[in-house]
Amino acid sequence: MKKTRNNLKETKYYNSGIELWKEAEKIIPGGNGLLSKRPQRYLPDFWPTYYKRSKKLNIWDLNGKKYTDMAQMGVGTCILGYSNDVINKKIIKSIKDGNNSTLNSKDEFILAKKLLKIDKFAEQVKFARGGGEAIDIAIRIARASTKRDNIIFSGYHGWYDWYLATNLTKKNGLKDHLLPGLDPMGVPKKLKNTVKPLRYNDIKELTKIKNPKSYAAFILEPCRFFYPEKKFIKKVNEFCKKNKICLIIDEITTGFRETLGGIYKKVGLNPDMVVYGKGLGNGHPISCIVGKKKFLKYSNQSFISSTAWTERSGFVAACAVIDFIKSKKVTSQISKNGKFLKKEWIKISKKNKIDISVSEFNALPTFYFNYEKQNEKLYTIFTYEMLKRNYLASNSVYLSYAHKKKDLKKYLLNFDIVIKIIKKYIDGKLQFNFKTRYQGFKRLN
Repeated sequence: MKKTRNNLKETKYYNSGIELWKEAEKIIPGGNGLLSKRPQRYLPDFWPTYYKRSKKLNIWDLNGKKYTDMAQMGVGTCILGYSNDVINKKIIKSIKDGNNSTLNSKDEFILAKKLLKIDKFAEQVKFARGGGEAIDIAIRIARASTKRDNIIFSGYHGWYDWYLATNLTKKNGLKDHLLPGLDPMGVPKKLKNTVKPLRYNDIKELTKIKNPKSYAAFILEPCRFFYPEKKFIKKVNEFCKKNKICLIIDEITTGFRETLGGIYKKVGLNPDMVVYGKGLGNGHPISCIVGKKKFLKYSNQSFISSTAWTERSGFVAACAVIDFIKSKKVTSQISKNGKFLKKEWIKISKKNKIDISVSEFNALPTFYFNYEKQNEKLYTIFTYEMLKRNYLASNSVYLSYAHKKKDLKKYLLNFDIVIKIIKKYIDGKLQFNFKTRYQGFKRLN
């Protein structure tokens, strides 16, 4: 006879954030401003959803219950851990001295100098606050400098019109990137046929692109969960150089995690512009485009300007983050811990006769259940059982400096217990009565 796991709603694990979310959905479209933080993507009806406080790798929900974050870490923004004391001290001082004024903050110049020392190919820097808007700026600059309109892309690059226009040409044009089946409502129909999606590592498709000199830019992620093939990288570099296409590397997810700066250095891409965001500010809004002067100078000729891009705290945060990463060898620790975590996932799963595979990118270790149609249910069960053990957990982990080896070992003890429970479910000895997570919009491998 199958056993049924208790419903969290009937236990001490229930929290007031669930009820608040239901009310928020009535007055905020979608419930919030970021898809990745919606509870349906983790554990519908049970995910804590809201937080009262966060510190290092811990989060306290509205009821004061403490969780260890082995999932998103602020959707990848808090690379040093939540509310880092060193960063906080510098930001608090800058806010007390005035976060904005009629005059400019000197910290903008200081941060630009730091970034140009990291990215030797670059000569100029343009700042923004969000990752998506920084990408949009880079696209505008590429179009202005090349006097061309069309864009080639490979990967996920935000919500802006130029990107979603892919689905005007083909309904599932984004299927191999992030957003399968998305209806591009509100995107101007005139943008049809201005964007070309390219599957990762598809050299054959790259060589078949028609009229290459009509393209202003080729933008791609230097790594998703897996690294691009060397042959593909070589062809991308050659293709852009030959056709005078601006090569833009989207390092919003990957930047400052495994290397100081971008992964493009590691894989051998030769960019004209690189875009950073997320981890650069450790939770404080800052993004930037670094690039060659022959491209960036066009940002003066094309109107690109915003009041919020000059506020001081983002510059101060990024300067402090870069200094901290250098002094504490953060990227080395994160990479080592990622390797360790993946190795242990495989070991534990093999021991329990569970079929999984893991990603290559160490700073964002990810495991995959290999049970086809059952997978989403298995991920939901995993999150459910880990939540009962006071972990916010998914199959991907944005590792941070706050995650120490002792924390990972404690997590793995619980991972082992939960994998055993999942094995019982797969074998038909256990059942779960709750909604499966909804992953309609998901980053693909």
